[in-house]
Amino acid sequence: MRLQKLQTYLNRKGWKYSYTEEDGCGSVDWEYRGLTYHVWEFPEDGAQSNVKNAGKMEDYAEDYEEQIIKIIETWG
Repeated sequence: MRLQKLQTYLNRKGWKYSYTEEDGCGSVDWEYRGLTYHVWEFPEDGAQSNVKNAGKMEDYAEDYEEQIIKIIETWG
């Protein structure tokens, strides 16, 4: 199972999400305050997510789970 830190965080918040994995890369989708968010991993070290701006995907490199969780923590 991939994106373990993110899944643990979402579980702790009590937010429902869906997880899929393909070719060794994880993907997590969830909804928060009516907006849909998505994180998916690249085959190499990195991920892409729209957590900073729900309408725009951005790339994250090393320690991407920590970076993404820090952004989500600012939501309140």
